[in-house]
Amino acid sequence: MIPPNRIAIDPATCHGRPVIRGTRVPVSIVLGSLAAGMTSDEIKREYDLTEEDIHSAVLGQQRGLFDSPATADPFPLGPSPADES
Repeated sequence: MIPPNRIAIDPATCHGRPVIRGTRVPVSIVLGSLAAGMTSDEIKREYDLTEEDIHSAVLGQQRGLFDSPATADPFPLGPSPADES
């Protein structure tokens, strides 16, 4: 179960991208940091988060809670159009 009230989606915060509640840390940063090999302890120190914050981000992603177009990252990683020439 995702701990209640750990993830916020508000159009006035980070363009409506899911963030850790009470911070401006996007869920995508937490997930990207884990994917890049950071440990949860490193993420907690770097972004001043709790284990529950990280756990909520991972569970939310696993359950597809952030897959709607409204919560998609407007700046996905990958080559920019300028890189394709």
